[in-house]
Amino acid sequence: MDDFKIFTKDNVSKIINFEDINPFHILGPHYNKYTRELYINCYFPNSVEVRVKPYDKSKSEVKMKKINKAGFYQVLYENEDGEFNYKLIVKYPEGYPLEKEDPYAFSRSITDFDLYLMGEGNHFRTYEKYGAKVRIKDGVKGVEFTVWAPNAKAVCVVGDFNYWTTGSYPLENVNGSGVWALFIPELDEGEVYKFALKSWDNHIFMKSDPYAFYTELRPKTGSVVRNIDNYKWNDSNWLEKRQNWNFLSQPISIYEVHLGSWKKDYNNIGFPNEWGFKSYVQLAYELVDYVKKTGYTLIELLPVMEHPLDQSWGYQVLNYYAPTSRYGTPEDFMFFVDYCHQNDIGVILDWVPAHFPSDPHGIAYFDDTQIYAYQSWKKGYHMEWGTFVFDYGRNEVINFLISNALFWFDKYHVDGLRVDAVASMLYLDYSRKDGEWEPNIYGGRENLEAIEFLKKLNVIVHEYYKGVLMIAEESTAFGGVTLPVYLGGLGFDMKWNMGWMHDFLEYFSLDPIYRKYHHNKITFSLWYAFSENFILPVSHDEVVYGKKSLFEKMPGDKFQKFANLRMFFTLMFGHPGKKLNFMGNDIGQYNEWNSESSVDWFVLDYETHGKLNHCVRDLNIIYKNYRALHEQDFRSEGFEWIDFSDADNSVIAFMRRSADWKQILIFTFNLTPVVRDNYLFGVPHPGFYSEIFNSDALEYGGSGLGNSGGVNSEPTRRFLRDHSIRAKLPPLAANIFLFEQY
Repeated sequence: MDDFKIFTKDNVSKIINFEDINPFHILGPHYNKYTRELYINCYFPNSVEVRVKPYDKSKSEVKMKKINKAGFYQVLYENEDGEFNYKLIVKYPEGYPLEKEDPYAFSRSITDFDLYLMGEGNHFRTYEKYGAKVRIKDGVKGVEFTVWAPNAKAVCVVGDFNYWTTGSYPLENVNGSGVWALFIPELDEGEVYKFALKSWDNHIFMKSDPYAFYTELRPKTGSVVRNIDNYKWNDSNWLEKRQNWNFLSQPISIYEVHLGSWKKDYNNIGFPNEWGFKSYVQLAYELVDYVKKTGYTLIELLPVMEHPLDQSWGYQVLNYYAPTSRYGTPEDFMFFVDYCHQNDIGVILDWVPAHFPSDPHGIAYFDDTQIYAYQSWKKGYHMEWGTFVFDYGRNEVINFLISNALFWFDKYHVDGLRVDAVASMLYLDYSRKDGEWEPNIYGGRENLEAIEFLKKLNVIVHEYYKGVLMIAEESTAFGGVTLPVYLGGLGFDMKWNMGWMHDFLEYFSLDPIYRKYHHNKITFSLWYAFSENFILPVSHDEVVYGKKSLFEKMPGDKFQKFANLRMFFTLMFGHPGKKLNFMGNDIGQYNEWNSESSVDWFVLDYETHGKLNHCVRDLNIIYKNYRALHEQDFRSEGFEWIDFSDADNSVIAFMRRSADWKQILIFTFNLTPVVRDNYLFGVPHPGFYSEIFNSDALEYGGSGLGNSGGVNSEPTRRFLRDHSIRAKLPPLAANIFLFEQY
């Protein structure tokens, strides 16, 4: 008879006051086999009448007794042989009676084993359990809601289906685990909902679903029920090839894109598209066409995860499992990725596990306590960014983040994640003054928990998905970022070379007359070029906030700016390391990037900008077609200096070799506006060196000076080489020579 303690006034009051952690003990059907009594209890706030309508037509419809004016009802069936299926007919003061299945007559899906894995931090498919999932139970379709809120007093789900009434449809705290769940029958895709939580000081507040697959368009903040398993993919050939893809020896030229400002749809501005955003589908066709034409191999997207503020560019993520609704639906974004793959273009997403914003509807203080962030402000708050730091020592947070990484590979077929702000994760004193940070247990500045998290992340990702890329945006000299975990490293595939980027941009911004005093800026990077697997980025951060566009960073008049820019790109493609270029750089955009407007595509109406774009396209083609430029990007055997000592004339030259050393390319650079005739370079072999690229060519907007197709070597010793070539070096130009074996 213990089951029937549920009928005490105290238990009823817990339901009405939104305080019960296990409403199944009270609500729904309850059968006593000894007395053959079946009680059915329900709670519908603001209702005036509820009736039970059995599926068995031999049983009559019964009006329930209203136990409490707040909306708690009960009915007793005597002499029953067990529970039976029924519906509840709920009448409100206005409107027609509503027929509803009873949520408390259905079981939940989450298992004890799920809870065990979540508790130990090894449930890497939590997105299959948490959130709002369309399911069929006992032949009835509905939505199961599951959320982690270990310190909440009570949790319910609210939406149009219950008139956003807090306390209605309370969830069960499963086995006291802090995981709350409830299946609500007859709901379907498209329902807008939130979780309402009650704290132990009786504060009630609403939160978006951390695992929502779709959200309302900002500024609305509701989560939207979405089944994302119905899209029909057409990229099986791509995924099969990716399994065996070896990035180490492959050409990787990445086009970095902010979808909201790549191109605008100015013909369709108006609510809700007041910013003129193009859709994922529009962008798929137009962006892929441009990327293929210009020769890039992958697209990297600034974060597409849902974020509240356009001006954050996506780096303040609120809904980690939802592609932003600014550009369309989840299926639209799937089409974007699918279309890229069908055109042999990979997709990398920027991913932000370093911090999250403080917006009240997000995961900050989710159950009125910081369950996702460190408790101490010295570890858990970024004062510079006004954001919170994930607690990398908490298993449930590790589940959330690693599952999220796998989610984008699983559900959206992406090819890589570029992990943002890794340095801020590695160091406890990152951007903090003395007294604003706590040392680790050994007294050091490294965040040992974050380091272990990153190692685990990279091991799990590569275990589950072969051929995908994990890329670190890490701006310090932290050792072993791209070293395998089993050798003591963090396990990333590649790392952004921030030192290269800053040195080269600083050098190229100098008037050529001063470059000889800063010659080391373009040679120093080779001292450490092979210490990690580097990507050479010219990223969005370098062309915004008063830093000028890449074109405007270049010194001199307009002709010299274009010449410098062509030379910069040639040096970038010749330098060891994979490549990344932000949108607008490759067309010589005058204005620095503005996330609220489009790339200045109108500049392509001018011949010089079109020729610059042609130059970048040809460099991409050369980079992909010549093995010497990508087979040994991360090995010193693939690079050798020819001349790095002529600072007075600002001339450098080097060679790139294929893995079998049978293909040799010679790069020469004249970093001043002075033409240099018969400049002597030592070469490794006698023979003819054909000029396969000249950044000063007329078709690129240059002066047309060059070497008439190539040069023959001569037996003249230069430095340690017995043979040399004499080349004409055009002003502010780069030349590429291919050794032709006889």
